[in-house]
Amino acid sequence: MTALFADRMDAGQQLGASLREFIGGECAGEEIVVLALPRGGVPVAYQVAKALGAPLDVFVVRKLGAPLQPELAMGAIASGGVRIINEEVVRALHVTQEQLAATAEREARELERREHAYRGERAPLDVQGKCVLLVDDGVATGYSMRAAVAALRQRGPKKIIIAAPVAAKDTREEVQEHADAIV
Repeated sequence: MTALFADRMDAGQQLGASLREFIGGECAGEEIVVLALPRGGVPVAYQVAKALGAPLDVFVVRKLGAPLQPELAMGAIASGGVRIINEEVVRALHVTQEQLAATAEREARELERREHAYRGERAPLDVQGKCVLLVDDGVATGYSMRAAVAALRQRGPKKIIIAAPVAAKDTREEVQEHADAIV
């Protein structure tokens, strides 16, 4: 099996090249902003921003890991109080509302800490009326991406385009319903 990408830098360069033409049609004449989902999305988004000559910032989201299975997403949170829950996982694992609330509270504190660590006192880039490229290194369950899109919608961008070098087919189809486009 041959790897699609040598590393995240290569993935970002290839994604940036693919986006050049796509963005010309989707965001022609509009100001473009690239937002990276840390951590894996940052090196990919850096290459995309470089290829497009667009400003880059981070957009922090946090997965809500299931009790006893923290790698399994039972949802995600993002700035602005956005919380997306995977009700199927919550029901299947019999997660209580108290467990869900405790996890969300803990991750909200971590989200704030990371926003400050990544950005310091600098304000986030203004996305009002702009074409936003929301970049990650891959889309697995899509809950983090859905939370990011919902939080960004509150900030009034003209368009939100999800960009990732890889995504699960079913997830891609579901996430596409929430954004203006996905590449």
